[in-house]
Amino acid sequence: MKRPEILAPAGSMEALTAALRTGADAVYAGGKNFSARNNAANFTNEELSEAIRLCHLHNAKLYLAVNTVISDTEAEKFCRFIKFAAEAGADGYIVQDLGAAYIIRSAVPNAVLHGSTQLSVHTVSGVKLLKSMGFERAVPARELSADTLKKICREDIEVEVFVHGALCMSVSGQCYMSAIIGSRSANRGCCGQACRLPFSAAENKSFSALSLKDLSLLESTDELCRIGVDSLKIEGRMKRPEYIAAAVTQLQKALDGSSPDMRTLRGIFSRSGFTDGYFSGKMQDMFGVREKDDVLAAREMIPTLHELYRRERAVFTVDFHADILTGKPIEITAFIGNISAKVIGEVPDTARNAPTDEETVKKQLSKLGDTVFKCGNITVNIDGGLFVPTGKLNELRRNVIEKLTALIIGKNTPKYAITDYIPLKTAVNRDKTAAEIPVRTFCRTEEQAKAAAELSEYVIIPESLITPKTTERIPQSRIIISPPRFIADEDKLISRLSELRELGFNRLLCHTLDSAAIGKALGFKLHGSFTMNMFNSFSAEYLHKLDFEDCIVSIETTVTQLDTLSTDMPVGAVVYGRLPLMLTRNCPIKNEVGCRNCTGRLTDRTARNFPVACSADYVEILNSDILYMADRINEFSNISFAAVLLHDENAEQTKSAISGEKPTGNVTRGLYYRGVL
Repeated sequence: MKRPEILAPAGSMEALTAALRTGADAVYAGGKNFSARNNAANFTNEELSEAIRLCHLHNAKLYLAVNTVISDTEAEKFCRFIKFAAEAGADGYIVQDLGAAYIIRSAVPNAVLHGSTQLSVHTVSGVKLLKSMGFERAVPARELSADTLKKICREDIEVEVFVHGALCMSVSGQCYMSAIIGSRSANRGCCGQACRLPFSAAENKSFSALSLKDLSLLESTDELCRIGVDSLKIEGRMKRPEYIAAAVTQLQKALDGSSPDMRTLRGIFSRSGFTDGYFSGKMQDMFGVREKDDVLAAREMIPTLHELYRRERAVFTVDFHADILTGKPIEITAFIGNISAKVIGEVPDTARNAPTDEETVKKQLSKLGDTVFKCGNITVNIDGGLFVPTGKLNELRRNVIEKLTALIIGKNTPKYAITDYIPLKTAVNRDKTAAEIPVRTFCRTEEQAKAAAELSEYVIIPESLITPKTTERIPQSRIIISPPRFIADEDKLISRLSELRELGFNRLLCHTLDSAAIGKALGFKLHGSFTMNMFNSFSAEYLHKLDFEDCIVSIETTVTQLDTLSTDMPVGAVVYGRLPLMLTRNCPIKNEVGCRNCTGRLTDRTARNFPVACSADYVEILNSDILYMADRINEFSNISFAAVLLHDENAEQTKSAISGEKPTGNVTRGLYYRGVL
């Protein structure tokens, strides 16, 4: 059974040191931009080069986190950064944005791509599609069970799984709460952690309904190994080095067959302890918050945990051979496996008093100090009557170790083919007028669908609502099937969509690459939802090459960004509705008050109400205000269609929404003018 990689976070140079000295096989780190943890210290270009060098000296890898969506105006800067990282020898790129993936492949054709958990991939079909797109590793959604992970691990692609650290309430890549509430986009690396603030289904101002316990699967490492997971990932680029040292140390223990010290891990950081609810399927006790006692415990443990990485870890055993012969220059050779380095010194002098002996040479060569090297066997071939000053022996030892270090780093540093590619886009002007823009309506009920059919180009209907009678009310050619946003039972969905395809339905809404993969395999025409997070011209073109007919742009784009989007693929924009802030597998209302007492909403500390839409396998937390852009539709000169999102509207309200009437209550312009960080 293959031992999986231990993958540790590195948000700073000290954190990197803590990870490497406690035995991490790889680290993931970000630069000053394009990283999903922009609030971590992160690395300047000079620091990143040094970090890569240190990793390779420790026989470890460094994966560069470039897992945010990028704008068209950032594309050239992003491309330069990718080329720099390739020259420095980064071992892989962790990517969310398909446009970013396109730029990386164009700039560095043999780059190693890892599909970030921000891509929201959570099915075998989705992972297969990633593989076909050239990704070498998938990081599936954290919400998966052991059974689903087992199926995914059978595919011919590396699988990386989060095993310890903070757990987001929302499926990664599908959280817009921080962006909508405070213009701090999680998809841009600037999450404000609004979910950790008070929310309640019962107007309890001190309750944190959206805060989960931290994840820990360290006690399930045997099962993860049997499943076939390739990399065990620790979350925490915002965490202090002592946390990382503790997590790596305890994960090492677990992999070695010992019981991890969960008390230590809870002491350094947790939120009411840990959970394995998604992995085990026991989701009843997953919520928790950071308590005062947790903070105090961590402070007490820091000095002790600092000792875990205070000294360097010996990674390599070095063997030496010395030739000190009369009339010949001194030769010192150092060996590590099949790697060897040699230095040549001066011809030794004849001894005037005490000659240099074998033991003296061995003593000086063995002084490797606080380095990644420990001394192994030393053989010395020395003639009698010769004298070599200890300072000269020390200098030769330092020189040969320096050469050996360079050879190790060189051996562990990948070489890339770097092109002269520059990301340029060609202007596309659709020049649409408001009257020409058709509407597509997302419906949640049969009543809405029937009413929407009269005014919509396409009606988007959940697959669970479609029956043989559906086409009696709505022409089949104008129906787009919407699969679940999170696919809990892939085989069941494939079977259901196969039946609908045989009945003549041929259009499928794609929420993630998972539904796109399933739809593509079944012969559906693919329409992209805003949850694909299409944020730039390059991701639009990538989706077009994946056979998408069209796609709705990310709800985090501005009007200006949208209107400068350059793609041959038709694009749309959401112009009405309660924007979904979160997609979560765990119902916050059920946890707080139970399903029988469901209030259908959460209230925050400012008394705003956020509707909660319940589905069979997930819930969606919706915005308190309704997006309304119908009166400014003429500003969307670059779109081919508009999208209307319905929640609890009746037939009359549905028609009003599609017709562009302003809804009652609070309205918002979303992020079309504010934008996001």
